Amino acid sequence: MKKSLLIVFLVTLTLVTPAFAGNKNSEPEKHIEYMNMQWWAHYNDEHLSNNLQKLYEKNYDLKNAALKVKENEQIVKMQFANELPQLGFSGELTRAFRSSMQQYGSMRIPSYAQYNYYLPLTMGYEIDIWGTNRLRTKSVKQQLEIIKQAERATYIALTSDFAADYYNLIKTDTFLNIQEELIKTQEEIVSKTSDKYSIGLCTINELLAEQRLLTSLKEERNTHIKTRDTLINSLRVYLSDAGDNIERNTYDSLVLLKNIPSEYSTEVIENRPDYLQEEANIKRIGFDVRVAKREFLPKFIIYGQIGLNAYHLDTLFNSVSQMFNAGILPSIDLFSGGRKIAMLKLRKYEYEEALNSYQKTILTGIKDMNSGLVAYKEACENYDESAQRLKMQSQTYSLMKDKYEIGAASDLDVLYAKEAYLVVKKEEVSNKINSLISTIGLYKAAGGVDLYKINEHV
Repeated sequence: MKKSLLIVFLVTLTLVTPAFAGNKNSEPEKHIEYMNMQWWAHYNDEHLSNNLQKLYEKNYDLKNAALKVKENEQIVKMQFANELPQLGFSGELTRAFRSSMQQYGSMRIPSYAQYNYYLPLTMGYEIDIWGTNRLRTKSVKQQLEIIKQAERATYIALTSDFAADYYNLIKTDTFLNIQEELIKTQEEIVSKTSDKYSIGLCTINELLAEQRLLTSLKEERNTHIKTRDTLINSLRVYLSDAGDNIERNTYDSLVLLKNIPSEYSTEVIENRPDYLQEEANIKRIGFDVRVAKREFLPKFIIYGQIGLNAYHLDTLFNSVSQMFNAGILPSIDLFSGGRKIAMLKLRKYEYEEALNSYQKTILTGIKDMNSGLVAYKEACENYDESAQRLKMQSQTYSLMKDKYEIGAASDLDVLYAKEAYLVVKKEEVSNKINSLISTIGLYKAAGGVDLYKINEHV
């Protein structure tokens, strides 16, 4: 009996002693599906797809978002542990020195010293009669769902912002090329106007006007250079590599997205991360309200100890040194100064606030979708108009060159026509890029859903 009790005690002690394993923390799990690479494939841009893959692998915000999810998964495990029995060991080894002042009636106990070996296992378990701990765990799980949707929102925001900056960089590259042509053309105009002035065929004001325009064009070129460098640095930050060269497509190779559905059901917003976050938040606070109500009810804790208690080491494992006690500890707060009532009211106010935020999120989602559709339609229409205007200006430029060939126009007339063509070309470039960026904005407003399949998610 003594040996069996000793074995049970030592085995139990071993089980509750923490084991320090040498396992390495694994890389936090990331979600490639959040990148929605099938959607980005519609742009038919290999460089964009490759850059987004680098973004997925290297971006620190995505890594932190994944770690945030892992952190909250551990919080859920910690809360779930409160639903389980708690078993612990807290031993005590003392040597007591007693004086002879201790007396029981006429009997005086002389001075003495002795050891005390106290080795108990202590178990406690709160009987979750009212389901309070289960509700707390459900609340923490909803908080985890909020964090997961925040991670998904990070993916959508980063990929969308990166793609928008990527296309703005292509626009700036094209603007710079056109601007160089404009400067070169204006320099020729200034040179020829200067020749005209030197022989008295134009006034000094005409020459100064052309020179002022040349300085304005150069100033605009400097602005484009600054914009290009700023965008490159921004994209490098996204890719978490300051030395990376941003590979990008040429303007002429860009493909516009056509036939995107122009009408969607308002149920599309149910896929947005902010909507799902607010939905989970309502559930979370709903659980917290129920927990606050149950705090007024009594608690029941099962308590028990088993172990050894001896005054001499040689009797530590004797049957007389074995100890065991158990019981149920009921408890209820009779007065808490109104704290529990205040907590219940607080949770109810939080629930009403969450409902209001939920309704606002629905309206915001509808507004974003409508604004995205308007921006997309406007961008497409503007591009069509600017493409027609560029076509007409190109014809005007060609006719002017033909007139020059037959002597019906001067070389300055040809340069002015070329300059007008380049200005319209910049407008066409801007509208085409804006059309692409508008699809990105609409994708973001829809919660990262492939716009070609968006009605399938309703």
